[in-house]
Amino acid sequence: MTATATSARSDLSELGRSETALRTFLHGLPGVDQVGAEQRAAQLGTRSIKTTAKAEAIDLAIRMVDLTTLEGADTPGKVRALAAKALRPDPADPSCPHVGAVCVYPAMVPYVAEVLRGSAVHLASVATSFPSGQAPLEIKLADTRAAVEAGADEIDMVINRGAFLAGRYSEVYDEIVATKHACGDAHLKVILETGELATYDNVRRASWLAMLAGGDFIKTSTGKVPVAATLPVTLVMLEAVRDFRAATGRQVGVKPAGGIKTTKDAIKYLVMVNETVGPDWLHPDWFRFGASSLLNDLLMQRTKLTTGVYAGPDYFTLD
Repeated sequence: MTATATSARSDLSELGRSETALRTFLHGLPGVDQVGAEQRAAQLGTRSIKTTAKAEAIDLAIRMVDLTTLEGADTPGKVRALAAKALRPDPADPSCPHVGAVCVYPAMVPYVAEVLRGSAVHLASVATSFPSGQAPLEIKLADTRAAVEAGADEIDMVINRGAFLAGRYSEVYDEIVATKHACGDAHLKVILETGELATYDNVRRASWLAMLAGGDFIKTSTGKVPVAATLPVTLVMLEAVRDFRAATGRQVGVKPAGGIKTTKDAIKYLVMVNETVGPDWLHPDWFRFGASSLLNDLLMQRTKLTTGVYAGPDYFTLD
């Protein structure tokens, strides 16, 4: 890290001490050109890649999947089966890579931990009164600590959008800081719920706020609102992590989640990552897909490339 970056990081770390300073900084960020962002995202979405590169992209995308189930009807048996699939997505092909993580509710963490123990697959848990984020802070922190103690090594927290939209930035900042502390050694992904933030400027501000407060990842969505991940929103977030690293020397990951269902969709995101922030982020440590059905389509396309035969959707287990 350069001396300039060290100084900038030190200066930025002081922002959370003052609501006025935090507000001034966030509203002083360059505005997002809505037309430009949407055109750029659409342009990148038209890029095509050749067969060899496509095979590599599919394997990379599989390694980036956070295989997710967040339903009220989740059972120990269901999440154990999901964890087994995360380890061996295609039992007929041992060359198929494992996924990045399994993401479940805190109550399901112990059952997933039984299956993943000793593996390279991470165990993520949503916390902080997911998906609304509307609960007292002490409950959110207890939720986080319980998930970590049960075996989660990644926590996906959701910000209080009501506080953010009301301009109570310090409140949101302090909650992220406290949650990060409650995580201990676990990584913290901060869910912005971009579909409720209304503007790209708000997405940029929320991204910086989450990073300033210590988030290890910024994540688009809970998947529980009608508008989830989109290419333009992810572009704005990628630009934010790029600029944050330039200012502070600290790299932060990005996780689009919700609505990403096909291999074609996933490759669009990978192209955007490469073109916007470069190959440093083309790794599961720095980019993830929050998804449930995406994995099956990736597996079907992978089978087609390796065998020449397109497997039907019933060839792989449903999640």
